Amino acid sequence: MATQGRRPAGRAGKGSPVRRNRAAPAQRFPAPKPPKKTAKVVFDAPEAESEEPRTFRLGVVPGATPGRWIDAWKQRMPHVPVELVPVQVADQNAALDDLDAALVRLPLTDENLHVITLYDEVPVVVASIDSHLLAADELSIADLAGEIVMTPTDDPLGPIDIPGALVPAFAPMPVSEGIATAAAGTGIMVVPMSLARLHHRKDVDHRRLVDGPTSTVALAWRRDHTTPDVETFIGIVRGRTSNSSR
Repeated sequence: MATQGRRPAGRAGKGSPVRRNRAAPAQRFPAPKPPKKTAKVVFDAPEAESEEPRTFRLGVVPGATPGRWIDAWKQRMPHVPVELVPVQVADQNAALDDLDAALVRLPLTDENLHVITLYDEVPVVVASIDSHLLAADELSIADLAGEIVMTPTDDPLGPIDIPGALVPAFAPMPVSEGIATAAAGTGIMVVPMSLARLHHRKDVDHRRLVDGPTSTVALAWRRDHTTPDVETFIGIVRGRTSNSSR
């Protein structure tokens, strides 16, 4: 018969070779790896220019508190140190000629200046710890009638109309000396709260003057001196981050 001598399909004999699937040529040998990229070395490349060493000079009137802005500056501009320059209120306009910017007290009228208002300070009455005025939690201008009210030479509030107040028999003096005089019970002084805290003594205390004039602290700088450093500090006091657009 025709089928005689044939081996059953699917059953290989003992000596029969096993057929193996041949892979495609592309699969038998892995693809060659792309050549590694190497950095090109240029021996004559110019060095990056370094910035000129400089200092940011910030004027500060007594009582102003730039601490949080200085901390932010140190983080953002660690290569530019800040020099804090004490400035008296009476001299703050002229002092700006030699400063990058300054924390000043308004009013400050000068068309050659840029001014950004920052915050207002409430006025307080500074008196001897034994003064009857301290019996109240807060005071009004009417409560100061009959009191000797000292006006400091570095007056940050300007003239205050206090009906019935007595004029001191001695010459005006700076705030620090006036508060020391108030401690002796010789008179009282009206100043922004920050100055009362700055010159705090154990023998004086202060009370808020609810209807007294406030003192506005502002950032000021010369219009013709708006440098990148000044713009950076402006951004800091306005709360902008280093990634914020101007």
